[in-house]
Amino acid sequence: MHAAFMIYSHINCFICHNIGLRFFTLNFFFFFFVQVILMLTKLYDFNLGSVTESSLWRSTDYGTTYEKLNEKVGVKTILSYLYVSPNNKRKIMLLTDPEVESSLLISSDEGATYQKYRLNFYILSLLFHPEQEDWILAYGHDQKLYSSVEFGRRWQLVHERVAPNRFYCYQYQYYYYLSSVCLEIQYTEPSCFSAVCPVVVAEALYVTCKLQNCTDANKGKPFPGYIDPNSLVVQDEYVFVQVSTGGRPIYYVSSRRDVFTPMKLPKYTLPKDLHVISTDENRVVAAVQEWNQNDTYNLYVSEAGGIYYTLALENVMSSMGPEGNVMIDLYEVAGIKGMFLANKKQNNEVKTYITYNKGRDWRLLQAPSGDLRGNRIHCMLPYCSLHLHLQVSANPYTSGNIASRESAPGIIVASGSIGAELTSSNVSMFITSDAGNTWRQIFDEEYSVLYLDQGGALVAIRHTPLPIRHLWLSFDEGRLWNKYSFTSSPLFVDGVLGEPGEETLIMTIFGHVSHRSEWQLVKIDFRSIFNRRCIESDYVPWDLHDQGERCLMGVKRVYRKLKPIARCVMGKTYSVTMISEPCDCTESDFECDYGFERRADGKCTPAFWFLPSSMSRTCTTEHTFLNSTGYRKVVSNNCTGGVMEQFTARRQPCPSQAPRGLHLVTSEGKLTATTASNVTFLVFLEEGDGSKTSITVDFGDGNAFTYSNVSSIEDGIKHIYKNVGIYRVSATAENTLGSETVLLFLHITCQLESIHLSAPFVAVKNKEVNLTAVLSPSQVGTVTYIWWFGNNSEPVITLEGSVAFTFSREGISVVTVQVSGGNTILQDRKTVAVHEYFRSHLLAFSSNLDDHNPDVAEWRLDVSRVIKTSMVQATGVNPEQLLVTVLPGLPTAAEFFLLPDKQLTEGKPDKTATHLDQLSELVLSALNQNLVQFTLRPGVQITVYAAHLSAAPLVDTSENHSGSAMLMLLSVVVVGLAVFLIYKFKRYCHPFLKIQRGS
Repeated sequence: MHAAFMIYSHINCFICHNIGLRFFTLNFFFFFFVQVILMLTKLYDFNLGSVTESSLWRSTDYGTTYEKLNEKVGVKTILSYLYVSPNNKRKIMLLTDPEVESSLLISSDEGATYQKYRLNFYILSLLFHPEQEDWILAYGHDQKLYSSVEFGRRWQLVHERVAPNRFYCYQYQYYYYLSSVCLEIQYTEPSCFSAVCPVVVAEALYVTCKLQNCTDANKGKPFPGYIDPNSLVVQDEYVFVQVSTGGRPIYYVSSRRDVFTPMKLPKYTLPKDLHVISTDENRVVAAVQEWNQNDTYNLYVSEAGGIYYTLALENVMSSMGPEGNVMIDLYEVAGIKGMFLANKKQNNEVKTYITYNKGRDWRLLQAPSGDLRGNRIHCMLPYCSLHLHLQVSANPYTSGNIASRESAPGIIVASGSIGAELTSSNVSMFITSDAGNTWRQIFDEEYSVLYLDQGGALVAIRHTPLPIRHLWLSFDEGRLWNKYSFTSSPLFVDGVLGEPGEETLIMTIFGHVSHRSEWQLVKIDFRSIFNRRCIESDYVPWDLHDQGERCLMGVKRVYRKLKPIARCVMGKTYSVTMISEPCDCTESDFECDYGFERRADGKCTPAFWFLPSSMSRTCTTEHTFLNSTGYRKVVSNNCTGGVMEQFTARRQPCPSQAPRGLHLVTSEGKLTATTASNVTFLVFLEEGDGSKTSITVDFGDGNAFTYSNVSSIEDGIKHIYKNVGIYRVSATAENTLGSETVLLFLHITCQLESIHLSAPFVAVKNKEVNLTAVLSPSQVGTVTYIWWFGNNSEPVITLEGSVAFTFSREGISVVTVQVSGGNTILQDRKTVAVHEYFRSHLLAFSSNLDDHNPDVAEWRLDVSRVIKTSMVQATGVNPEQLLVTVLPGLPTAAEFFLLPDKQLTEGKPDKTATHLDQLSELVLSALNQNLVQFTLRPGVQITVYAAHLSAAPLVDTSENHSGSAMLMLLSVVVVGLAVFLIYKFKRYCHPFLKIQRGS
């Protein structure tokens, strides 16, 4: 090997190594040890379309000299990958090119010697155990997963049909789990009935087992049912899966191997996509793309269990990575707990925000007061601020747009721009040495900046496609930069290696003189610049603060930093020193609890859809519950005293109450099953004393079982149906205070996507009404419609999507329609209020309501309840005489119904008509005076109006008027609108977007 030495007076030595290969394209891997550097290079021949040659290089003197190891690994061996054990860096593994041979080479002495082992499978990827240095998982090309507990010397098959990149070594505190693996097992089916159809993944299971004993008898299935393909994520102590039902994804989380629970996002979040960004410090940070977002995501944070989520920041920008992965513009600053930077889209402008308390509060960045040339910058918040590019490079040999280090707290270097928004032009480099409080411009072009000597020195190299020969060096946190030459001939820089320079003063630059030249390495050793090691007097204390506020995350933190004028070496023995002092708790240490939203004055109030009493649902399995104050302490906040007691939720004994909110579903969320298969029923109770409430499940086939309490059926109830049919399955919860029953109609049998039941909200007693089921897509072949009315034990079955029915009793009647097509069953359910006399009128709203209408049934129900409350408050009408329903579609419309007071009218038609006319005039008068208003969310005020769409808006159900005709007409209009909307906005099938691990 040829080595050229170049000595400069201002830097000890630069060593440029010409490796004796002429490359068409070069792939390389670097790994550093104490003084050892391993480097794998590969020659790719574009004419042949393959790698034709590889070389392994080893240095034992920080890269001053290199030894070529091809003879030790086999002269004709073509290597493809180099791995280092994360738990013992002396252990090295090399994989050969599987197109030539399937082997691996193992070293236990930092790559000095190797042993070769043949493989009977091709390795696509490796996963090392986080604690055991010899335990490895290997994923093969045929979806088979193998394990080794001897660092690759012997392998054993773990499981087949494993999803790529969906296998994990479980990380938890108990030794029992150290040998456990978490797998997503996929099951496929042909996409059509032709022999040439491609195979698609139909469903998947979450499976756990032991690393070396994954037999059927030892497998665990922690999630009771199938999950969406490519959705399993195991990160720290959390496990996430996704299950789609009715076209909507439902995300489940398990913490510390507890049971899976649906992730509770705010009710109308309605996510299209979700990515797990972070699971640090016992809480989850998730990026959620909601139903009305395209290129942005909202950030949500959880409590310790990962179940209940509150909004941290809206409209964070996203972009697509080089491999099609979603990149969220969120950056966690290293070295400062709780500090994040995010790029938020606001009025079509992208602005950078900073938080010091894990997203509880955000603010814009103050721009520098002057530029590089000393000119004053006039930039006033909030109209002008500093904005940063937050992309982190996936290539370890090139830097991204922003950098920070654990070993250098408070120092952040990033590229960005100054103005009203972030731009890609006029990009400069900026630095802060006080954790984002003040910034300085350091270059007017983009540079790669490396941290040496744990932040004691910074090195900058220009980002440019042109050859360069200079670098810049700073010893005072970027205040002063000195220019140095690192080569006599300009070099096209391909990458820079700071390791192990982050703890030393050594770095390596690699590149080429021309596009056809040999590859060159330049080692730069800055140690000769310093003549001593740092001593205690070289350091000064530095108080972390946010615009003068020192209490951050509940503590005052004081760090030890090097003085800007000190010219000394900190070295590897230096460690970041921090002194922390707890603060008294204030309101800023608490974020809004689940179901609460922050108003403009900073107070947390319940969202319009949230009923605080629902938080007592834990009483179904426990004897006490936490009565929320509307606030919860930010996770990892260490404040004490102060307002802690005032804002902390109080644990209270569960009240004695009748069972309420009983749910009965199958574990797979389907209404179909096959004969002789195990059907698992899940029964959930929202409210009630679970320990004293019995559950009776009637399977509808002559079999029924009673369970003493809710806890005894947490894992589900299994049942096998022997005959084909439609079974009326019921679950009844009962205690001394009452009971509740819920039904499920199970079918033991063109893919339907959705169904909407169009039914009048109010019907006239003993007068026929039309009910219509609208399908999407509308043409699905022959389907069967099954109609259930009230408590009738027998359904009405039709082959048409419409049915006429007469309600013979006054009161609330439940109508359920199920549609069976192929092996799919979908259903919709509506409640119809049946009365003999009523008046009705259409309602309209201020236009800003449409911006917040996701057009889903649950939202319409909640808003209907809020409108009714507002109308009662404005008019004094008896709530029992007023019904309100929000109609589907946009623009948002609603209808109210007035019912007579039977005691006042004595059931006489003339008195009833007069009474209803008086009520109508009262309500319409209030509406015309804009007296009916409600708050949808902080800052969003909605006004309700009386719609003037016809000359005769009131529906009169007396004998002299055709009330049924008006209802028929209204039903036809609603159905026609629904059919038009479905035709106009046909549903498109999107590929599944998986939960992604964050950086």
